[in-house]
Amino acid sequence: MTGMQVFNSLGRESQPFAPRQEGSVGIYVCGPTVQSAPHIGHGRSAVAFDVIRRYLEWRGFDVTYVVNITDVEDKIIAAAAERGTTAKAVATETAEQFRTAYGRLNVRPPDIEPKATEHIAEMIELIQDLIAADHAYPASNGDVYFSVRSFEAYGQLSGRKIDDLISGSRIEPGEDKRDPLDFALWKAAKPGEPHWDSPWGSGRPGWHIECSAMARKYLGHGFDIHGGGTDLVFPHHENEVAQAEAAYGAPFARYWLHNGMVNLGGQKMAKSTGLVVDLLESLAQYPPLAIRLFYLRTHYRRPVDFTAEAVEDAVSALERLWAFRRRSGGEAGSQPHAEAMERFRHFMDDDFDTAGAVSVLFDLVREGNSRLDAGSAVDAWVAAYDEIIGVLGLSEPAVNTDDLEPAVNELAARFGVEPASEPQETINRLVEVRTRARADKDFALSDSVRDELAGLGIVVEDAAGGTRWHRL
Repeated sequence: MTGMQVFNSLGRESQPFAPRQEGSVGIYVCGPTVQSAPHIGHGRSAVAFDVIRRYLEWRGFDVTYVVNITDVEDKIIAAAAERGTTAKAVATETAEQFRTAYGRLNVRPPDIEPKATEHIAEMIELIQDLIAADHAYPASNGDVYFSVRSFEAYGQLSGRKIDDLISGSRIEPGEDKRDPLDFALWKAAKPGEPHWDSPWGSGRPGWHIECSAMARKYLGHGFDIHGGGTDLVFPHHENEVAQAEAAYGAPFARYWLHNGMVNLGGQKMAKSTGLVVDLLESLAQYPPLAIRLFYLRTHYRRPVDFTAEAVEDAVSALERLWAFRRRSGGEAGSQPHAEAMERFRHFMDDDFDTAGAVSVLFDLVREGNSRLDAGSAVDAWVAAYDEIIGVLGLSEPAVNTDDLEPAVNELAARFGVEPASEPQETINRLVEVRTRARADKDFALSDSVRDELAGLGIVVEDAAGGTRWHRL
């Protein structure tokens, strides 16, 4: 046992976390269906599982992290038809938008990023196994369906009962299934749609079979964590479980973790409802790590309401964190504060409670600033800060001033400073001019240098340990 507890959607209860193999954790997270640009809700799921991965690694586990891309699906085909292009072109362009957005949120790339279109053979093999086990059947129109009633455990993940599902189900026009509850594993080709050869004719996979096949290939049966949003519990994840376990008679995943939805005005954000906030636009409007902090201030399983006020508060909060680290200066060079690390681990061991972990971080900053005010050492506080903020993925990025080089060089010339080969060093030289001016009580020059740098987004701060600068 690891001493960790996770809330398992399979069983709907908190359970001790015990991975399949000691020291290793396999995680599969349902990635995006890439028919249109990412919204704020996508970012929340990506950040939530990124932190879960980071924390498990920090705890010493060897983590294999798999996030798929669904690049063939009804919505992608519809988007391509609407834009007058191909499904492949839509998927390729949109997948890159997701990667860009996640990178700005400091979400680390997965170890493995399988695309559905590159795993058709594995899906066909799984469908064949289901047919052989009498859990699926080919229809006369070229479709293949999973027989829901053939799998007695159907509903185990979502808690839904077959009898309750019947009233809202029906057979749509063009479908040739035996039971309204059955769902498609393979769809016969239609004119203009992407298609592949199969034993049942030309066609393409159903959505649910994709993840079952890809997770099995890279993590095997009984892998540790399957993740995704609560909107995927039914039918997608329920169908994943049914397919995999019906085919091979073994548990599919040990723990199912689901993040809560992002709401707008109390209503779930989703492309299907039209209630969306574009993620890339938000990342251009606000510091990306402030949006990451906005996500992490709420436990990953709970819904969160997206408002400008909440994000702006996260911007201010993030600056308070970074200001302490800049003020403390240098490397920590010490063992982390033991009590703080114990509290951090306590929260994260309890179903990855990032809200509690963030509170530990702010307690460290408050206590650290008080010690700095009193002239006391803060090495242990800084060391704990560095550990925690690293796991949460909120460390202040290294400053990049390359885009400021022309303006900085012009400013240097005005103050009689020789520009350096790197903009950062030129800024250091300008700050030195200000420091000498203050020492000489030439406050007009000192203020002028400070104000001109501020005009470029460079903030100069005076502290007990010396003068520092950072870029807004």
